[in-house]
Amino acid sequence: MSTAAPAEAKALAERYRGSGGDEDVYAVEREPGPEGVPLLVVRSRATESDAERFDRLKDSLVFFLVQVEGVSLERGYLMDVFGRDGSLLHRLDART
Repeated sequence: MSTAAPAEAKALAERYRGSGGDEDVYAVEREPGPEGVPLLVVRSRATESDAERFDRLKDSLVFFLVQVEGVSLERGYLMDVFGRDGSLLHRLDART
């Protein structure tokens, strides 16, 4: 996974951080996932992450996307979080 991110993903992350989100997140992409469920690709400056930190990130990002950005996650979502070096830190399948 490349650590480069499109401008739109950087702008979304900037809005997320501006609303109190995780300061290490520098890009958030929404891609079409299976069966119309969005795939959220999160790029972070973090090098490692524990379950508690991931839960905080997940909860704050989902709240931001739904409440601030108006994204529908009624059918759930998939989330991949990549670290500074491009390594996969977390993978979540939250489809309903």
